[in-house]
Amino acid sequence: MERIDLILSNPGFIESVRKCEEYEKDRVFCRHGFDHLTDVARIARILNSEEAKGVDNELLYAAALLHDCGRYIQYENGIRHEEAGAKPAGKILSECGFSEEEIRRIVNAIKLHRNREEAFKEPLSELIYRADKLSRDCYFCKAAGECNRAPEKRNTKFVI
Repeated sequence: MERIDLILSNPGFIESVRKCEEYEKDRVFCRHGFDHLTDVARIARILNSEEAKGVDNELLYAAALLHDCGRYIQYENGIRHEEAGAKPAGKILSECGFSEEEIRRIVNAIKLHRNREEAFKEPLSELIYRADKLSRDCYFCKAAGECNRAPEKRNTKFVI
């Protein structure tokens, strides 16, 4: 997955991860750093394989790695990160050799990763949505008592 290696070394990607990690360094709730991005990628790949969704793994990894690239923009400007991430993700993907159609699909998955109803209309979007939710480590969360996620939305069963 040569283009995934290009994403990982892309200055825009590196900047988005570092800025997000800096903004969240004192956050007690779920964080959105590099570990989260790789967790989402791996969970999405497992789901894709186990459910025979047929999504190209390189597109899946690209969407997973970039799905929160707008989070630091949300911290800085208040723009929802799923929307804010579309532009930088498109730029990074273009710089890494993805086609216009691939960029469209990946950016769409990024925009929909918090919208269940719309995400489930396309396999790539659905996988990123589900993997993002499944990546939450609610079992042993130190901030569970302060968490504003509805109890039914927390990961309390080990089910993929």
